[in-house]
Formats: sequence, C-alpha cells, structure tokens
Amino acid sequence: MKPKQACLLICILLLLCNSALAVHIKGGLITYEYLGQGKYKITVDVYRRCNAAGPNPTTLNIYDAVTYSRTSQTNTPAALYSMVGSFTKTTFDPCISNKPTICYDIYRYTTTVDLPANANGYIIAASDANRIAGIVNISNSSATGITLTATIPGMINGTMYNENSSPDFAFTDTAVICYKSKFSYQFAASDKDNDVLRYSFGDGLNGTSAATTPPYSSIPYVSPYSGAFPLGANVTIDSVTGLISGTAPAQNGEYIIAVYVHEWRNGVHINSTRKELQITVADCSLVVAELKDYISCDTYTLTFENQTQASNIISYAWDFGVTNSVTDVSTAARPSYTYADTGTYTVKLAVVNTVGCNDSTSAQVKVYPGFKPDFSFTGSCVVTPFNFTDKSFAKYGTINSWYWDLGDSSATAIDTFRTASVSYHYSGAQSAIALLRVTSSMGCSGTITQTVSVTEKAFLYHPFKDTLICSIDSLPLNAQASGSFEWSPNKNISDIHALNAVVFPKDTTTYTLTVRDRGCVDSLKVKVNVLQYITVKLAPDSGICQTDSFVLRPLSDALSYKWRESGNTNTLSDLLVKYPVAKPLATTTYYVTANLGYCQDSTKITIYVAPYPTVALGPDTVLCYGNRIRFNPSVKADLFLWQASTSLVNTRSINAVAGPDKTSAYVLTVRDTSFCKTPVSDTINVKVIPAFLAYAGRDTSATVNQALQLNVSAPANYYTYQWSPSVFLSNDAISNPVATFTAAAPDSILYTVRLTTPEGCNATDNVMVHVFKNGPEIYVPGGFTPNGDGLNDVLKPLLSGISSFDYFRIYNRLGQLVFSTSQINTGWDGTFNGAAQPSDTYVYVTQGQSFDGQTIFRKGTVVLLR
Repeated sequence: MKPKQACLLICILLLLCNSALAVHIKGGLITYEYLGQGKYKITVDVYRRCNAAGPNPTTLNIYDAVTYSRTSQTNTPAALYSMVGSFTKTTFDPCISNKPTICYDIYRYTTTVDLPANANGYIIAASDANRIAGIVNISNSSATGITLTATIPGMINGTMYNENSSPDFAFTDTAVICYKSKFSYQFAASDKDNDVLRYSFGDGLNGTSAATTPPYSSIPYVSPYSGAFPLGANVTIDSVTGLISGTAPAQNGEYIIAVYVHEWRNGVHINSTRKELQITVADCSLVVAELKDYISCDTYTLTFENQTQASNIISYAWDFGVTNSVTDVSTAARPSYTYADTGTYTVKLAVVNTVGCNDSTSAQVKVYPGFKPDFSFTGSCVVTPFNFTDKSFAKYGTINSWYWDLGDSSATAIDTFRTASVSYHYSGAQSAIALLRVTSSMGCSGTITQTVSVTEKAFLYHPFKDTLICSIDSLPLNAQASGSFEWSPNKNISDIHALNAVVFPKDTTTYTLTVRDRGCVDSLKVKVNVLQYITVKLAPDSGICQTDSFVLRPLSDALSYKWRESGNTNTLSDLLVKYPVAKPLATTTYYVTANLGYCQDSTKITIYVAPYPTVALGPDTVLCYGNRIRFNPSVKADLFLWQASTSLVNTRSINAVAGPDKTSAYVLTVRDTSFCKTPVSDTINVKVIPAFLAYAGRDTSATVNQALQLNVSAPANYYTYQWSPSVFLSNDAISNPVATFTAAAPDSILYTVRLTTPEGCNATDNVMVHVFKNGPEIYVPGGFTPNGDGLNDVLKPLLSGISSFDYFRIYNRLGQLVFSTSQINTGWDGTFNGAAQPSDTYVYVTQGQSFDGQTIFRKGTVVLLR
C-alpha cells in the first residue's frame, strides 16, 4: 500500500472509530492465513447483538512482538465491515423453561498485508474504548475497553515459525446457559497446519482507544471471577476439546469469556490465538432435580426442597431414606420429615415438568441433634491475659475444629486462633465481641459470641463517691469488686476487708478502697460527711390564687422527708419527696419532718388562698364614626389599669370614655392587694362604622303635573332611607322617589333625606326643588354683570320641567360663537378664549326636552354690562 493511501485511510478510520460500535460488541477474534511469499490474509470478526446499529470499523495495527513498535506496514480497513450473517438459537431442549433469546450478528473485515520474516514475530491488534454497562464479572464495564489480538510467531529455539496460519474457531456460540444450571458450551477450533491445539481460559484485554498499543492490560475482574475462572470456580474448560462445562453462576446477566487456543508443533508451543465472547447467563432453568447435603444438629425434623429455580415442575417424589419404611415419602414441593433416630440417611428426589421431562438425584442427610457451641472466659484488665476455654457440647461425635476471633479492635498482633483454648492480651481497654465457631466429627457446626469488657484497671464499683450521715448513725459502704480488697483508714469501720463494711465516723472521713485482681489494681475514695445535727427551713407564710399550684422547697441537708397538712385535704402531690407540689383550694398549713438517719428537725408554712379578681367589659360593640362610648365594666378587684390601641379618656375612672376613629381594642387589667396578686384582664373590641356622606343632587326645578326623579347617592347599599317632607313623593323610604307637583304646590320645596346603617349610623342631605306652574320653560335673564363682585357674574339658563338639556349658545354682534354648553347649571362668565368680552348686546339660543316629550326652543338677546 502506498504511504499516502495508508495515511488517508488512517485519518478516515480515526474519525469513525469513536461511534457506537463498542456499545454493542459482544466479542470477536482476529485470525490470519499465510498465503506465501510474506503475504498474510488477516480477518477481523466482530460479534454483535442482532439488529444493533451498523458496525463501525476499528483501526487495525501490527506491532513487533518484542519491541512493540508499530511496523511500517500498518494496515487499516478500507471500507465498513460486511455482515457475514445472523446466528439465532431456534431449537431448545424441551426441558428448558423461560427460553431466552440468543442471536448474534457477525461482521467481518478482511485485508491482505506483506510482512517480512521477523525473528520477534508480530502482534495484530484492534482496540475500542467501550463495552456495554452492567457486565457482571468486570468492574465498571461501560468504562472498560476491548482489544482483539492474534500473534504471528517468529523464531523459537533457532527455528522460524512465521509461515503459520492461526487456528480458526467454529461459530457455535448459541448455546443456552441458564443461571444455577448445568451447561456445556463449545469453543473448538481447527488448524490448517494440523498443529496440536490446546485450550485454556485467560484474561480479556482492555483497550482505551483505537490507538492503544501493547502490552495490553487485563480487564478489571470482579471477585470471585477472574480470567482463569470467568464464570466462577464451578465452570471449567476441557484443554483438549475446548468444551466449557459446569454449573452457571447464580446471577443472570452478561459475562465476558476469553478462550486461548495454543498451537503446538513438534512439541514446541509456537502461538496462541484468543477468542473473546460476551455471553448471557439467562433467567431460565432446566428441569433438573438438585439437592444439597443436609445435616441437623439440633432437631430430628428437617425441611427439604429442590435447589433449582425451575418454575414448570409439576410433580415431586421424595424418599427420605429410612430403611424398611413405606411412610418416609412425600409428593410435596417442600416437605418436612421427622426422623425417629439419629443416623446418616440418603434422601432421593424425582421431578417431572409440564412437558413430561423428568430428572432425579440424591443427597446425604445427617441427623445428630445435641450440639451446642459455648465458651467461658476469665480476665479483667489489659495488664493480664484473658483466658478463653471451649465449653461446646456434642452428644454425637466429638468437637474437632475451633475458630476464635477475639474482636480486638486495635490489635497489632493476630487475634484469631484454631485451638480449643486461648490465652490472649488485649491491646487496650474496649468492649470486644469474642466469637467461637466450632465443628464436630459428625459435621455439625455453630457459632457463639460474647461481649468481653476489657478495662484499664481491676473491676471496682461504688454507687456513690460522697455522702452524708448524722454523727449518731452508721453507713454500709456496699462496694462491688473482684479479687482482694482493703479499706483505709482502719478507723470507725466494721471490717476493712469487707466490701459491705459498715462505717460510723464521728467526724467527716474519707475512706479509700484498694482492689487487686490478677495483677490489676484500682482504688476509689468515698467521703462520708458527718453532721452533728440537721435543720429544715421553709419560706415565710405566703398566699396564692385559688386553683393555682406551687412547689414547697425546704432548705435542709436531710435525706428523707415526711409531709402532712391541716384539714387532711390531700392537696400535696407526694408526702415523701423533698419538693412536693401543693394545690390548696383554701388556706392550708403544711408540716414537714426531715431526717438524716436519727437526726431530725421539723417546720411548717401556711399558704393563704384568695379567689382570682374578676373583670367583665361586656360584649364587643359597634360605634358610629365621631361618637363616643362610656364603658361600664363589672369588676371585683382592688386595682385596675386601662390599655388602649387608640383614643381613650378618663382612664383614672373605671368608666373610661373612648372615641376611636377606627375599630379598636380596649383592655382592662385588674388585680387584688390581698393574697392573690395575679392580674386578670378582659378585652372589648369596638367596631367603628366609617363616616359616610349622602348626596341628594343639585337644586332643581319642575313644573306642575310633570314627574321629577329624585335620587340620593352613597358609598354603600345597605342603608334605610327616609325623605321629608313626604308630600308629592311616590315613596319616602327609597333612595330614588319620584316627585309629582300639583297646582297647589308652593313655589319651592326643600326635601331632606336621611340614610341610616343597620348599626344606627346616619347621614343627611337636602335638595331644593323650584316649582313652575306655567309648563315647561327655559328662562334666560336679559343681562348680567361679570365684574367679579359675586353678584350676577355668570349668565345661566333656568330650566323648568326640562328632562334633558340640549344646548345653550352665545353669539357676538359679528355672529361669532363665544360660548356653548350642554351642562345644566353651567353658564357664561363673559370671556372668550380667556379674554373678557366688551359690554354689548349678545344673541343666545337654547334648547331642551320636557318631561312630556316637547322640544323647548328659545332665542333672544342679552346685555353684558361691565
């Protein structure tokens, strides 16, 4: 291949090699065939899931097998891989339940390269950076790559073996593997050179990118799996036939297997070729009977079950192995059976599934109850050793193995042992968990643990360090310890070598106890304070409010107390505690007797009880804005105090006066000067109805026999209404009555309207109505004087019986419009465009509509005088 062509192909492939191929790769291999004259046909087969995305070529590199340098004849695929075909498992053993889907697509790349004879040989490799996530037997599989390799041998023992073709594996990779089931899987190969082939498991190789160079690292296996045991210790490969067989792992999922086929020629190992495959251990099962061996060390009754996970078994036949018995059988899936005697038996199981497949097996059952693990130990502190002794019991056979784990949390030496007894120094003070696991010659085993308290010193305990006695009393010290012990000083004490020695000092004395136990030493001190007499005091007599409680607190060095009370009213919580709670309902005297041994004193206290003061302001109330309220509370107390959030006057009086402008709360607090001094309060809320206005409209006019609509407006609609006088009105109790005047009506009537809220608050307004008795009319005065004196300054039309006003217009002598309006009660002030108009005669026109539908039009002149 020309250098430029090789370079171009390398660039193209480097751009392509990072796509999704490796996400779907399930394995593959590299093989080669020697064509003569230094030419080799190299084939890369990639196994993929069926129907996965199209294959992505990987860079193919050739290296010196010793120096790992890339050769000058590095070759790369010239096109995408071509699909060889799909291989799908279509026939299954009828005894398999939950048949899995097994399907592979094989993609192949083939190229021919020229390789000169090389004493070191060559490594052919293709790498990719990714595998699928979740592969069971390797760690973090999605971040683990793959490298496919093959080797071309060089010189071995002075002979060149480069004219060699690699073995070729037959594709038989559609075998079914059901988890926890027995299986076989063929990895056999053939060899064109008729070399002897041998097979072994080996490491799968990692790869971080297409440019990964040798030597290649192993993929990171997860314990207990490894390259030598990719499916665990129960699966092996036949070195002669390449047949993989055994019992599949208990966890279903994807696993990596790498098989190395080794070529031997004339007794010389010349080469090895690796085929790697990602296989599926499926969630399926073969109808098989499988039992474990049973041993019972504590009962004659055992429960049996088939160890396989097959879900389609419909028939079970058990024989529990009792000689000359016809009742030791069962057809249950999980039977229990009670043996009549000890011994070793053979249990048998036969099963049949839904399609008639059957299988049988047997297992050994040992029944030797009467086995109990146990041990004892002695020891106290870290200075001396702890001695552990096996106390286990075996009714049948003998205890023949021991395993101790003494649980030393900071051990620097080994703290595990396999002897019947152990002597051990703990590394420091701690609470250790010591474990013993024992087995018997009959196969029984058991484990027991005990907590070992390791102290710095000998064990020593006393319930108190300081106490108090009367000079005429004695005191038992009551210590706890092990080993030998001695009290000092030997003064006023019954026995210095007794843990429960009795002391009777006349003055305050400190006694020391020293303990020695198997080399461990400790000591403690007990101070015995001696009093010649005791006193007890209570606070002076006092008072409380009725229903309240309080704590009686005597001052004394006594250690016991006894209470009683006058009247036998049982108001104390406890008669034998130092600080009882009292809750008297009437004046009561309490007596207490205090003792320190034989020393005694007593005292008393009288508690005067008075009822709580009372105060009641009455219910919450409502106040109209601007009004005042005088409070009239009911009070039984000596003192009072007003508190208010707003206006309050005359607070020195119980009958204070409030005039709030918004809703407010008022609090009256009272208390007594007698024994009950607890203040009592009451609150009254005063709701203030906000001020509001009534508007009855502007003064107006009307004519005889024409209806005039009156209307009062207000900010709310929950009022009652009252008009006065009520003459000529359609209804004097609504917001919008209609007034209709007769010829007998006066020339003008002043109507007043009162609005009242539900709380009684009110507002009033009035409106003047001028009554014209000559029919509807628009009156315009003949002149006006806009000189600013407040008299006749504005020219306005007067309306009588007019329901709507169309316009009022003023023209000057030149016919120019100087004023116009359609608003009632709006007039001309004698100006035009802000300039005062001269004294002159002006023409007006005006028009309106009467209540009876007539159009009233008037025209005339008016004189402006200044």
